[in-house]
Amino acid sequence: MEPKTAGLVAARAPARTKPSNYPEPFASRMAGREKRPLGDPFGLGQFGVNLTTLHPGAVSALHHRHSTQDEWIYVVSGEVTLHLGTEASVLRAGDCAGFPAGGEPHHLENHAREDAVILEVGSRTAGDSVAYPADDLVAALQADGSRAFAHKDGRPY
Repeated sequence: MEPKTAGLVAARAPARTKPSNYPEPFASRMAGREKRPLGDPFGLGQFGVNLTTLHPGAVSALHHRHSTQDEWIYVVSGEVTLHLGTEASVLRAGDCAGFPAGGEPHHLENHAREDAVILEVGSRTAGDSVAYPADDLVAALQADGSRAFAHKDGRPY
């Protein structure tokens, strides 16, 4: 795709055509999550940017942590519960949080009655792997940017 040089209206950016890269049974757990990539249309390769809407009851991701990639989120509107390690706290519009590589596992959940919109920014460093402490899942970043998913014992999904 030819990178855009002009701006775009973030809320009108095309949503991902595939709602989740997780294998089943995990992909189904991402129902109610809508991601709009904002960096890809500009050809950004060193970090990813998503405008993510979490409908009531939706989660941002499985509880996870990256080995080499940093992540940062900003709550644009609504309210979400941040699960960080074993703790939970509420984030509201205007709040932000960061997750350094190798840090505590994390994810967001929308327990409110309204949609929540989050801006997500993450680095795209080579050699990243993702641990999912609550699920029988691990992931490794491939050379083409995709993730290879496997069971914790190494069997592929």
